[in-house]
Amino acid sequence: MQSIPDDKPAAKPEKTDRRRLSAEIGARVLRTLGQPDDLYQFQVRQLWDNHFRVNVFVGTDSTSFRLAHSYFLVADGDGNIVNSTPEITRKYL
Repeated sequence: MQSIPDDKPAAKPEKTDRRRLSAEIGARVLRTLGQPDDLYQFQVRQLWDNHFRVNVFVGTDSTSFRLAHSYFLVADGDGNIVNSTPEITRKYL
């Protein structure tokens, strides 16, 4: 008996873990930094192992956004920020 393949392949566990870790790191950065009123986009990119780059873009639309903050981070497997360059400080309420 042949099985019918699903339309969507299952997500690889390591990709799901990376997304979860990126989301956790992003949430921690925004909690510390505060959320800009004109937040356009937030990026968390894994560089290698437990090293990440986090970019915070602000602006009203895709033609006027700019990079407001950028951090190089070291985080543990739970998304706790171990080190940040530059240090993340509160900028917004």
